[in-house]
Amino acid sequence: MRLLVKIGGTLLDAAESRRRLARELAELARDGVRLTVVHGGGRQMTRFLAERGVESRFVGGLRVTSPEILDAVLKVLAGSVNRQLVAALIEAGAQAVGLTGVDACLTEAEPLRPELGAVGRPVRVNPELLELLTAHGYLPVVACVAGDRQGRIYNVNADQMAAALGAGFRADSLVLLTDVAGVLGPQGAPLAALTAAEAAALIRQGVATGGMQAKLEAASEALRRGVGQVLIAPGAEPGVLARLAAGERIGTQLVRGET
Repeated sequence: MRLLVKIGGTLLDAAESRRRLARELAELARDGVRLTVVHGGGRQMTRFLAERGVESRFVGGLRVTSPEILDAVLKVLAGSVNRQLVAALIEAGAQAVGLTGVDACLTEAEPLRPELGAVGRPVRVNPELLELLTAHGYLPVVACVAGDRQGRIYNVNADQMAAALGAGFRADSLVLLTDVAGVLGPQGAPLAALTAAEAAALIRQGVATGGMQAKLEAASEALRRGVGQVLIAPGAEPGVLARLAAGERIGTQLVRGET
């Protein structure tokens, strides 16, 4: 089984949560799952910048990325957040390897919109490095930073990065671990399952906005590009990954066809 797990930065901010998830990921890897992890770190980025007197500015939920902020992205996302997760995975017994999309042109990107600065949209995935590492028992841990063939570096939304890598890696499942119970419907209750068409309707109706809109758009793109299923699940639930692997319905499942 091929699995790509995206972990939001909020879940990695506390050492206890980070180590619990690392133990769950390491257990999946020991069970023979070919596993890749993508992580964010928005909360850590905002704190790092605020401590230095730099205000974070967002357009459409995306952080405007000036050269100064891109330097912070490399220090925080590709640096401390990535290293801490890799260290926790190694402590849990996994052969974790920290990467970014820049490495071996793993994820190539292009500018998303001029007003966002160095924010990129993934346009190509070259999964050979993931294939090589996972085939030999290593667990790649990818920070949401991408590049291009001209040496430019881009800050990339972690959900978009996970969708692109999930498709390139030919993942059977993409799991987006978040800090909410799942996708909420019009009545405010979590939905057990959604099709891509139903997800688009929630966005049009203004039910899914902000971060959840980004997740649903990324999930739908992953389904269109061949990922078998996408699960948006609460990462704070104990044993969430093992329970999902066992078929338990937690959070919201997105599928191509009828639910």
